[in-house]
Amino acid sequence: MKVAIIHEWLEHYAGSERVVGELLKCYPQADLFAVVDFLPEAERGFLGGRTVRTSFIQRLPFARGHFRNYLQLMPLAIEQFDLSGYDLVISSNHAVAKGVLTGPRQVHVSYVHSPIRYAWDLQSQYLRESGLERGPKGLYVRWALHRMRLWDAMSANGVDLFLANSSYIARRIQKAWRREALVVPPPVAVERFTPGEGARAGYLVASRFVPYKRVELIAEAFRDLPACRLTIVGAGTNAPQVEKAAAGAANITLLPPVPHAELVRLMQGAKAMIFAAEEDFGITMVEAQACGTPVIAFAEGGARDIFPAGASVPTGILFPEQSKEAIAAAIGRFEALEEGISAEACRANAMRFSEMLFRERLMGAVERAMGMFGRAAGLSAAGHAIGEE
Repeated sequence: MKVAIIHEWLEHYAGSERVVGELLKCYPQADLFAVVDFLPEAERGFLGGRTVRTSFIQRLPFARGHFRNYLQLMPLAIEQFDLSGYDLVISSNHAVAKGVLTGPRQVHVSYVHSPIRYAWDLQSQYLRESGLERGPKGLYVRWALHRMRLWDAMSANGVDLFLANSSYIARRIQKAWRREALVVPPPVAVERFTPGEGARAGYLVASRFVPYKRVELIAEAFRDLPACRLTIVGAGTNAPQVEKAAAGAANITLLPPVPHAELVRLMQGAKAMIFAAEEDFGITMVEAQACGTPVIAFAEGGARDIFPAGASVPTGILFPEQSKEAIAAAIGRFEALEEGISAEACRANAMRFSEMLFRERLMGAVERAMGMFGRAAGLSAAGHAIGEE
């Protein structure tokens, strides 16, 4: 069976690239396509030496540093890949990858990290944070995003089966594209995060400093909790707001991004990790749980899948709104229940999201798609033409 895997862009090895790496393990014979490939040599190991087939945007002026400025050309670029020789097409989508053109004798499965956030429900937030709410440039961006929404909704028709990384994203798929999606949680390298043996003290935040992560809100909550220590690890465009929120608080320590081994040590030594963002899934929450560390998180987005309501064994605390008062109240509830949350239960919760289980779920979903659509395509679930010996 000839398999093509499509990804938007390769710039850094992060969450969506982990998914691509696992897809390549599932289908080692697959060819890999991307709009652009500017992945540093040191981060290319998961590709297994493969050559990435890129679009014309790869060769446009200033693409290396500014390829996102060519967003309006990306639908055209993704449609130019000739995939006519492939039986199975798997797209890894958070922008345009699902828009590849496939025919009636092909099966297309799209793993969706998210519909285009800034074109759909987060448009107003994007315009506000980019300073584009008014003026000619803002009007142009609104028009461009309108056209992107039209293409995005239309291109969903070419997908046979959608896979969502969480129930939250499945709901966004239903709202944006009016399609149902099967939930397949993303792979988490749980073996790289293990429980420690020392005593635990203080709370931990490890995050990029960007507006939606709401790290400054956590710092504000701890300013009013002087008896509770907080360590914040990270960097990003929202650093001034985080530093202002933490300024003068003797119980708050700010650290720059740290190496993996040091991050694991910090996770192992924390009483709990705190998350105030509405995450599509929340891989770092699972990594914390793999270290045996409880989690205190905003009760929206992927957190609802990681910490389902009615779980028989508690491994964390969810708070209902993004406010410093709600965070402070959640910390109080956690300290009252702390003795009843075990490292073993946290670790067991994390194991539900291992890389091995991701591969099993993903390949099972693809087999389902081949069974549903493969006969119409002239293929069996094994990828052979029907009637072949």
